[in-house]
Amino acid sequence: MVADGSGGSSEESASTRVEKTSITPTSLPRRAAGPVQEPASKASPLAAFGIRSFRFQWSADAMATWGSEMETLILGWYILVATDSPLLVGLLGALRFSGTLIAPVVGVVADRVSRKVMLVVLRGGAVASAGFLLILAAFDIIQPWHVFVIAGFSGILRPADNVLRQSLIADTVPRHLLMNASGLARTTQDTARIIGALLGATLLSRLGLGWAYIGVTSFYLFSVFFGLGISSIRSRTQAKHANPITEMKQGVKYMIESPVIQPIMFLAFLVNFTAFPLTNGLLPVVARDVYGHDENGLAQMVAVFAIGALVGSLIMAAVVNSRRPERFMMLTMVGWYFLLIAFAQTDSNTVGLPLLALIGASISFCMISMSVVLMMFTKFEMRGRVMGVRMLAVYGLPMGLVIGGWLIEQYGVPRTVTGYAAGGLIALGVSVIRWPKLLTGFTAVERE
Repeated sequence: MVADGSGGSSEESASTRVEKTSITPTSLPRRAAGPVQEPASKASPLAAFGIRSFRFQWSADAMATWGSEMETLILGWYILVATDSPLLVGLLGALRFSGTLIAPVVGVVADRVSRKVMLVVLRGGAVASAGFLLILAAFDIIQPWHVFVIAGFSGILRPADNVLRQSLIADTVPRHLLMNASGLARTTQDTARIIGALLGATLLSRLGLGWAYIGVTSFYLFSVFFGLGISSIRSRTQAKHANPITEMKQGVKYMIESPVIQPIMFLAFLVNFTAFPLTNGLLPVVARDVYGHDENGLAQMVAVFAIGALVGSLIMAAVVNSRRPERFMMLTMVGWYFLLIAFAQTDSNTVGLPLLALIGASISFCMISMSVVLMMFTKFEMRGRVMGVRMLAVYGLPMGLVIGGWLIEQYGVPRTVTGYAAGGLIALGVSVIRWPKLLTGFTAVERE
């Protein structure tokens, strides 16, 4: 695979072209077999920020994710208080991913047109949906069903946004900096959970829903502004496009035949279904029912979790290399599941908060490694489609949220979280039997 995203475009400035040409991944040496060779000199912890497009994208992604995390906490707490139903909280979280099923179609479109333009347009839609809820909250006419409708619309945009942001990183960052760039990109999510949680809870508890949504809408607006500075990259090879269905079939065939991408897709679905529901939707229920917290206590839990994730992301950006990301991914995934089991057994802040921080770090280790595997070993012309189908794996999260909300109502938080994690460990063992090279490592030929 050649991670070539340096093809010229009429939308790029001359300085941007020179910058990319000097570091284009096609200039890196390759071998027919054996481990991928890394550059002799180790990149600095902030090396990816040397790329102009990445600086703009990081800023745009940070603004979008900060607004999104604020919105998630605000609406999750609002629905829990208004309905007193863990099931509906889980359903609200599931609606955030309602667009997952159309993500492959987005991937096909993203392989045809400017990914930058698509990203800016989608984030403009996020501004519009947040502005609508702001108006409802300002006039004090908001109802739970309004929240579910807007969450469903926003959920259509969110998976497409993720497809585009990951594709753009792979397009504009050379291969030997992908681990560094992925770690830095992940910090936008981690800092969002700190800033978004604390700011959202503060505004909600002190000033009310309307003022809180002014913050959300402002972050989305800044995201659109910074997104205009991202470089628009196109492939040097002008492929003859078939109809979208044919292109989708080509992408699916490519993934099925790949000895690397196939197991990664399975593992992505697995962690979304069994590991992510606790921290990506059901934490308000845990905060209130297990720890007895209000919205400020929930914000503290989210912030501690995010601090752990941020530390993990920075470690990945500064220390960990990408020689065997698949092996590192598997080991950290096992640790993630064991930490979930331990967290489910306590209701003490003294024990629970440090465990949440460790869970956050393990998620960063695992998911950054997974993203690097996909970005490094996917052809440029297939990248949008692969990332689009990758988002289908995220559909495991809304499934896990709805089922998890129902199970919590029936059996409580400890049994539900423990059962999810135990099931995940069993499935992980089966995956190693089916794809042993997830641990032993893929050869360079298999990664093509």
